[in-house]
Amino acid sequence: MQVNGNIEFNITQKTAKTVVAHMPVQAGILNPFGIVNAGAILWFADVSASILVLEGTTMSEGMAGFPLAINLNANLVGNSKTGTFIAKAEFVKKGRTVSVVRTLVTDLDGKLIAEVTTNHVLSK
Repeated sequence: MQVNGNIEFNITQKTAKTVVAHMPVQAGILNPFGIVNAGAILWFADVSASILVLEGTTMSEGMAGFPLAINLNANLVGNSKTGTFIAKAEFVKKGRTVSVVRTLVTDLDGKLIAEVTTNHVLSK
């Protein structure tokens, strides 16, 4: 059995304190029940948090200083078959070594989909 996926999202707001992104619910991220796969939700939250920790630095493959996630805690409390998910990542603690980010994933109506807290350390 071959399975293919495709995750697409857009950063719609980026400040020193917040990153907001939108991810359309589409076939490439749905599980066999027709709702968004938990892994796609976590990936969306983690990448949004990583962009926040990068503070405007352009990402490149193999770059030094990429914010590696060292801990992830997720509460998956909702889901959907259609629409758009919104991730809003904000610092809980912005540190020199470790940063903690809380990312809320909601739908367009504000229904909570996931609350994800990630700890990041900058790679060397």
